[in-house]
Amino acid sequence: MEDIQYDKKYANFVMILLAMIIVAVMYVEGMLTPSLPSIAEGFGVTVGQVSLVLSTYLIAGVALSPIVGKLGDIYGKKKMMGVVMLIYAAAVSLTGFSPNFTFMVISRAIQGVGLTVMPLGMSLIREEFPKDMVPKAQALISGMFGAGFAISLPLGSLISNTYGWRWTYHSAIPFIIILAILTITRVKESRYRRPEVKVDYIGAIALASPLTLIVLALSEGSQWGWTSSLTIGMAFVGILLFIPMFIYESRYHRKGGEAIFDLKLLSNRNVLVTNVTLTIAGLGMYLSMQSLSYKFETPAPYGFGLSILDTGLSMVAFAVGMIIFSIITGKVISRIGIKPLAILGAIIASIGFFLLAMAPGYDLTLVDEFIIGSGMSMMNASLINLLVLSVEAKNMGLATSMNSTFRYLGSSVGAPIAGAVLSAFVVTSVVSSNVTFSFPTNTAYFYAFLIGGISFIMSAFLVIFAKEILGKRSVGNEQAERAQPYSQKEAEAPEYA
Repeated sequence: MEDIQYDKKYANFVMILLAMIIVAVMYVEGMLTPSLPSIAEGFGVTVGQVSLVLSTYLIAGVALSPIVGKLGDIYGKKKMMGVVMLIYAAAVSLTGFSPNFTFMVISRAIQGVGLTVMPLGMSLIREEFPKDMVPKAQALISGMFGAGFAISLPLGSLISNTYGWRWTYHSAIPFIIILAILTITRVKESRYRRPEVKVDYIGAIALASPLTLIVLALSEGSQWGWTSSLTIGMAFVGILLFIPMFIYESRYHRKGGEAIFDLKLLSNRNVLVTNVTLTIAGLGMYLSMQSLSYKFETPAPYGFGLSILDTGLSMVAFAVGMIIFSIITGKVISRIGIKPLAILGAIIASIGFFLLAMAPGYDLTLVDEFIIGSGMSMMNASLINLLVLSVEAKNMGLATSMNSTFRYLGSSVGAPIAGAVLSAFVVTSVVSSNVTFSFPTNTAYFYAFLIGGISFIMSAFLVIFAKEILGKRSVGNEQAERAQPYSQKEAEAPEYA
């Protein structure tokens, strides 16, 4: 088989373009978290209800990631990235003009298509980079999430604080359109196509439906009553609906189809470990970071009483930790290996959350943020490499989209759980005879951060079961395999390496 020739100049362009897309998406999303209290107040909804702004976005990502990933395998990843960027631009425009909370939730659900950019981008990177460059490229892309936060939090918070949160959406539209045009006109179509693959639309709907019911019950529980028949019934039905979903997916797989939870791909130990670990970590991260934004804006003595702008600036420490340690991880991962860095990162992040649970002062909270961002960056960059280096390039669309499904599954549940925890422990402040405000107490923040720390301890434990594929401790003949030409390895690898 003829060796594939890589154009490093073009590969670097693709990497930079993907980095800019991530920064643009994080600009829109990064300003949203510190603006949640303002959005809740403006639309007259509760702390639990406003979490729907985050969770519906993530639920849409859960349902759409496997669909878009397979469409990328069929029609080309570049083509699907262009379509996704155009839809995302339209959804961002709509969200900025939301006349009421219901409209905003619906437009945010459409906006969830933006979450499919990452798996498509990771697939393109695997195709356009020689295998020995993939770890550094993936670590750099992961670091862009931190860069996106570092840019979006102060800038987005400044715009939101000065002109209102809607203007953050309006200001992002020109950049997103430019990036969509560059994607359509400059990116080459992907090397690997699988036109024979069928898309599991029913499976995606079967997954999104129970998840929607559970998230809605968690978000509205404080309003309906946690023991009300509506809350309990909706959560119970949501859990029950997972049973027919798994039955359908199992039958779909036995008939030769590629289900959303592809059992053949999940039989790869590294794929399974990566997906389950990031699900748990995603839940803990979203739960804790949403809680932290409320901690900054809640009046003393239960919080720090900061403005949206000051809250955004205060969360930059988290982003700085992500940027620094994603770069470090990319430089040392090939020598040290994936498992040691992933385990160390998860432990560091858990320590940061446990320290936050002890209700430190403002300065120590910033230090704890930096610790959390550093650990999360190490773990995420390592696990992404564990995934993309454990499967064939031609299956990247399927593998990365399924990974996104698992990741967003945890995140979509984490946001409403945060709302539920913060709503369960509140104190009411009477401003006047007609105006009262409810604020989460220190107990609420303690439990939220404690859950975050436990989730990363569980993640560290799960990584132990992965098979090392980089560094001196790699299993079997991995070192010899990496010495072969890339095309030869692809030709000799089994369908799921």
